[in-house]
Amino acid sequence: MKKVIEASKAIAIGAKLCRPEVLPIYPITPQTHIVEELASMVADGELNAEIIHAESEHSAISAGVGASAAGARTFTATSSQGLALMNEILHITSGMRLPIVMAVANRSLSAPINIWNDHQDSMSARDTGWIQLYAESSQEALDTTIQAFKIAEHKDVQLPVMVCIDGFQLSHVFEPADIPTQEEVDKFVPAHRQEFRLDTAKPITFGPIAFPDTFMRFKEDQQKATLESSAIIKQTNKEFAGQFKRSYGDGLIELYKMEKADTAIMCIGTIAGTTRTVIDELRKKGQKVGLIRIRCFRPFPAEEISKAVSGLKTLIILDRAVSYGNQGPLYTEVSAAINELRAKNKKSVTIKGYIVGLGGQDVTPEVIKQAVNCADKKGTEWIYHSA
Repeated sequence: MKKVIEASKAIAIGAKLCRPEVLPIYPITPQTHIVEELASMVADGELNAEIIHAESEHSAISAGVGASAAGARTFTATSSQGLALMNEILHITSGMRLPIVMAVANRSLSAPINIWNDHQDSMSARDTGWIQLYAESSQEALDTTIQAFKIAEHKDVQLPVMVCIDGFQLSHVFEPADIPTQEEVDKFVPAHRQEFRLDTAKPITFGPIAFPDTFMRFKEDQQKATLESSAIIKQTNKEFAGQFKRSYGDGLIELYKMEKADTAIMCIGTIAGTTRTVIDELRKKGQKVGLIRIRCFRPFPAEEISKAVSGLKTLIILDRAVSYGNQGPLYTEVSAAINELRAKNKKSVTIKGYIVGLGGQDVTPEVIKQAVNCADKKGTEWIYHSA
């Protein structure tokens, strides 16, 4: 069934169709519409789930840890300072290998106070052990939420997943979306049965103290599972395409007009839509420009990126976040991946990074064209939008 819906509602619908049992929630702009919609679904009898009205985001994710450890399929959502407040428990969630799914409506971090979009919040949480998937549209937000439960609960993964959408610039935008039936989603995401859970009949311990002789083994297992989840993300995207006739690149990255391209623009989130328009225009003028959209930031798709850029002369990276004292987080990670490619193939790809769109500033076609036209220098620069 096709409907024009807000991306926040699309995520709520995607979550509902996966039959979550516990919803620990706390409102924060701009994710509030997601949990409001889920609360309405529960109140109207559309969703049989327990809502926990938490006292803060820290409490919400803490309640999620307890619910998931008990074996309940768990979903929550947050933004910005709320995600930052969760930080302590984000590490605990992944360290305990709990398959919680959380929507993040990306929003800048204070100070100064700003409620609009950039990726500073989720990029600041990239080392907490959560898988991070970024959606570009309402349809992808819905579909990625459904995929996220299947990925998180896979027996070889058992890790929490963030589904990230640009605050306001996607979360509050109405777009057409094809909504699957409950029967279709039940077929794709089976009923949840967590193998390791708190059970008085079979007592186990979650997150006990680990001394120096064992701690690293836990972390090694967590790292292996995160790295190996790349294959599960790809397979889930492929299976989704087989059933629902929609897919998003290979699940990790998505390419647009990369055939015979000598220059590529790389970005995350809604910037990709504007970038496609610019690429179409530049292609008509004879410029061989393509797009590499990063859908999965954790695990980082280094191999896929290296392959995608192998024939390029120039790669332009648009970061909507800053690693203060260094450069954009996407720029630094891609640079590391491509340096390995250079060492192997002795090929030189010029990488140019730009910091754009912080605090909700528009990333217009003019901004993207400016990035393309000034891509003859290495390093990172800032582009300020001017109307």
